[in-house]
Amino acid sequence: GLKFNTTISVNTLYSYIEKGVFLRITNKDLPVKGSRKREYRHTKAQSRAPKGESIEKRPEEINSRETFGHWEMDCVESAKGCTTTLLVLTERLSRREITRRMEAKKAENVVAELDALEKRYGELFPLIFKSITVDNGSEFANCEGMERSSLREGEKRTKLYYCHPYSAYERGSNENQNKLVRRHAPKGSSFEDMTDERADYIEGWMNDYPRKMFNWHTPEEVFQAEIKALSGAL
Repeated sequence: GLKFNTTISVNTLYSYIEKGVFLRITNKDLPVKGSRKREYRHTKAQSRAPKGESIEKRPEEINSRETFGHWEMDCVESAKGCTTTLLVLTERLSRREITRRMEAKKAENVVAELDALEKRYGELFPLIFKSITVDNGSEFANCEGMERSSLREGEKRTKLYYCHPYSAYERGSNENQNKLVRRHAPKGSSFEDMTDERADYIEGWMNDYPRKMFNWHTPEEVFQAEIKALSGAL
């Protein structure tokens, strides 16, 4: 290939692509579009979903990713006019992803999906889902319903924490994983034909994707090792 005596930084290269300097390269050719580093300022506590615990009260062991079983949850939306959405959960330690298709982005749909997950994992659910961190979207407004066990009357199955408004970076793992989801469900595309099988495929692809942070093991391998440790401790 061609060689030049002058070198440019990655930021400059992304800037040139943004400005259209290269005729045959656009932002669409990049796996992740570059963006300016944003300045984070202290955010004052604001109103959030009813009865929700603020992320400010989340224990440090969760913040530092030292323990297994703490998740971030979000919705990946379809194009306007289509109500179908993807509920996505990311386990903070293993980066294990759960991707569930929902007919609508509503609180009752989210609770129903958590009920299904609790039924799937049974007595292990409270150990696998010790906490879930969400934003202030209306689909996460039913804090009591999400925390309440559907199998053990009067007991809680998990603990919810709510981010500050407009602070997506407080769910950093979720946001990064959503970029991978978008490779298979591009922003602006309709999920009208999205099936449960397709959602399962996206989930499997992400969980079988080797990660450098795990010495090229997959999130699924890390997750299963943690599950095995939990099962052995019971």
